[in-house]
Amino acid sequence: MLKKQYMSACAITVLALGLASPAYAQVASTTSPAPAAADVQADDASDQGNIVVTAQGRSQALADVPVAISAVTSETLQNSGANDIRQLNQVAPSLLVSSTGNEANGSPRIRGIGTVGDNPGLESSVVVFIDGVYRSRAGIGLNELGEIDRIEVLRGPQGTLGGRNSTAGLISIVSKSPSFTGLSAGGEATYGNFDAIRLAANVNVPLGETVAARVDGVYFKRDGFYRDTTNNVDVNNRNRYFVRGQLLFEPSSDLKIRLIGDYSKRKEACCAATYVDRSVNPYVGNLNDPAPQTATGGIVLNGTSNNIINVMRDLGQNIGAFNQGYSRDISVSRGRSFDGKTQDWGVSGQIDWALGGVNLTSITAYRDYYNAQGSDTDYSSVDILYSAADGNNRRAFKTFTQELRFQGSLFNDKLDWLVGGFFSNEKFRGKSNSRFDRQYGQFAACRAVSGGGLAAFYSPTTAGCLSATGRGAVASGAVTGSAASGAILLGAFDRLASISDKGSTVDFYNQNSRSFAAFTHNIVHLTDTLDVTLGLRYTSEKKKFSATFGNDNTACPAQQAALAPFLSTALAGTAGGIISLTCQGNSTSELNGISIADRRKEDQLTGTAIISWKPIDDLLVYGSYSRGYKAGGFNFDRSALKGPIQSFASFGGGNSAAGAQALVGNLQFDPEKVNAFEIGAKYATGPFSLSVAGFRQEFSSFQLNTFDGTVFIVQNINGCGDSLNGGDRDQSKFTGAPNYNAAAAATGTCAQGKVGYGVVSQGVELEASLVPARNFRVSAGLTYADTKYRDNLVGNNAGGPLNQSLRKLPGDNLSNAPQVVVTGSAAWTPDIGSSGLSGLFYVDTRMSSDYNTGSDLFPQKGQDGFALVNARVGIRGADDAWALEFWGQNVFNKQYAQVAFNSPFQEGGVSTTTAFADPQYPGGRQIFSQFLAEPRTYGVTVRGKF
Repeated sequence: MLKKQYMSACAITVLALGLASPAYAQVASTTSPAPAAADVQADDASDQGNIVVTAQGRSQALADVPVAISAVTSETLQNSGANDIRQLNQVAPSLLVSSTGNEANGSPRIRGIGTVGDNPGLESSVVVFIDGVYRSRAGIGLNELGEIDRIEVLRGPQGTLGGRNSTAGLISIVSKSPSFTGLSAGGEATYGNFDAIRLAANVNVPLGETVAARVDGVYFKRDGFYRDTTNNVDVNNRNRYFVRGQLLFEPSSDLKIRLIGDYSKRKEACCAATYVDRSVNPYVGNLNDPAPQTATGGIVLNGTSNNIINVMRDLGQNIGAFNQGYSRDISVSRGRSFDGKTQDWGVSGQIDWALGGVNLTSITAYRDYYNAQGSDTDYSSVDILYSAADGNNRRAFKTFTQELRFQGSLFNDKLDWLVGGFFSNEKFRGKSNSRFDRQYGQFAACRAVSGGGLAAFYSPTTAGCLSATGRGAVASGAVTGSAASGAILLGAFDRLASISDKGSTVDFYNQNSRSFAAFTHNIVHLTDTLDVTLGLRYTSEKKKFSATFGNDNTACPAQQAALAPFLSTALAGTAGGIISLTCQGNSTSELNGISIADRRKEDQLTGTAIISWKPIDDLLVYGSYSRGYKAGGFNFDRSALKGPIQSFASFGGGNSAAGAQALVGNLQFDPEKVNAFEIGAKYATGPFSLSVAGFRQEFSSFQLNTFDGTVFIVQNINGCGDSLNGGDRDQSKFTGAPNYNAAAAATGTCAQGKVGYGVVSQGVELEASLVPARNFRVSAGLTYADTKYRDNLVGNNAGGPLNQSLRKLPGDNLSNAPQVVVTGSAAWTPDIGSSGLSGLFYVDTRMSSDYNTGSDLFPQKGQDGFALVNARVGIRGADDAWALEFWGQNVFNKQYAQVAFNSPFQEGGVSTTTAFADPQYPGGRQIFSQFLAEPRTYGVTVRGKF
């Protein structure tokens, strides 16, 4: 399959070179916009080789910058219809941006590397800056951005030029700056399918010879592309606005001050999911044609042996939802909502001051971000799990940052030096109110009964899901061996069935983070054609964490006490299963009113070394090494404290408070580090440019976030230099027979001296652009990235075992990391006679090879390769004073998933006598859901300016 898609990729590349225009100009920048960023623009895309950029904090021609970087120009953003950073996927082949259960935590990946999931405790491997200001989490960039000058994508570790550390790359968004050229204004109005209305406007006003002001505003409203037929609403809609005001003050040629304030607000329903289609996914299986099992292995109803399907159907789930494909009718419980509110605002000031032979840059900023989100968290019609849309499921970041840089030259310009510092003070305040819903108790009881030795007594309409015959058999001791133990077990089922609307009342998570960094980046000009660049960064990180829990699930501790005697008997599986079902995710009143606290501190040296050579004026070749780092932290999820079987009090101190505090270290994870190597070449002659880069990046303590269907697992991934003989897998991948390793949680350890990197990303990137004529432009890009886990994996840098849920990782590709991505674009803007009018014909495409969308790499979450196409056609007035354009995004309506995941709690039981977990289908009886990408959208845009 890959070979076929690679050949297709090459064909698309050739086609793009023949037909396309530059989807992006390669305009570089520092890790935050350089002092004169507002003045350094790609105004003439027909002569890209002469573009002046500031990738290394100095003004340089693009062809002289030994950095792997691309920048999307304002023209390309407009043609491709990009309103937030997700649309960059179409024009930057090494970048992939996706969003899942909450847009506040979108996930950008560069070269297949990114931070997965919705856990706000994890910082991003790819950081986002907007006008030089660090945004606390990358998902904050998933918002309207106003009029943008360019968006720059830097690949590989960053940190020695300023700003925040990153291990995989950086996205820098540069907005349009105020201008002194005169009064001007512009606006546009768009109408599209799903009743989309988007209005945008800007005005620029010179306030004298030294002061100019600019205001940008956007309003966007659109219906959602999911339909909740239960509650008669649509989901994944748009209802947002954004405003940004700026002042630019230039009292002299030596001093420039830019002040920016912005505010945005969203009131939208997000983010729904559908079931993975069992009829078309070969790894899920058709409902009507599974391998039947015995009664003890699972009841056989309607031809299927997967007991969880039967439970879901019998409690009200429309079974057609499992085979609905991409109809986008979602399963939602009555009265539940995905409604959410987001508010984001901030102010910043940038000072650029020439002090004799030294240039000073200072960027001071304060950001305030708030998001509250409700959800029907099980994504089904059965009332299993929810978070109320009442503001008690929320996250808030308040962030102050200060960056200071000094730069100059010495020794007759033989040394260009830069030194600086960066300080960040971030306060996170979060709330969680995830609760078991109205049918959870009956669902859990039916799940326990139907999946094991009690399957013959399954009765979904009776209390405890036991038939009258079953209740009698249990009560008499026929199942347990004695009437006394039978009564205890029967009470456990009744207690389980009584759980309705119980769980978290409100959990509070707090974290204060302080980061300080000192950095230097220096270019030594050994000759007129040979340079050496040396950069170094020292970073100090401190984090203080605390949490307070509220919970009204009293059934859990009662179950633990009542069923403890069974845990050492033949009924251990049944008793443990009932306790697990009651205490899913540590949702237990043991935690009610309990507080925990912890802190961590780390210091790190990172840096870079580059050697570059220009054998001729038009060619640059270079080689580089970089050491990158991303801070460790805390998992903001109480589920990670412990497994459900033992009580908190049993972990020390004789009470739940002491036990919970004793377990707080389980929430910590280590910093992520990378050693990156790159060689590259850039060739540019007037309207033609070509760049190629080969890279290898080795990540140790890679931070992975996985949802296993019950809890969120945050684990560092490392490799072992010795063979683990399959100890990092709890199922054999080499035989056709089930090979479940019951001791997997304790096997697969590695001697600490043998622990090394666990993830490697290596490959080649090519980018080309051609402007053979003023109104005809071409670009194409190809990325081949082999981004994989090592063959032998351990879960931390001490050599501890890999979590069993991650058994598919060793030797496999990372999630959302296609090996081959090809992008291309074509734009033709012909003159229409001598009237001053011009036309527009634009198309761009992105082709991806196969990849897996789930961080645990279960094959049910695989996504076949596909191609996306955007197009735009229009007519423009003289000097682009007005334009009328018709456009389409995803014009061929390609249906695909952004991320697939284990449907919460919806895993069927597995009998000890008939193992269902075939190694080729490691999900076993798990049901899967997926967050879909947007369908085809189209519309018309009218714009004007003066």
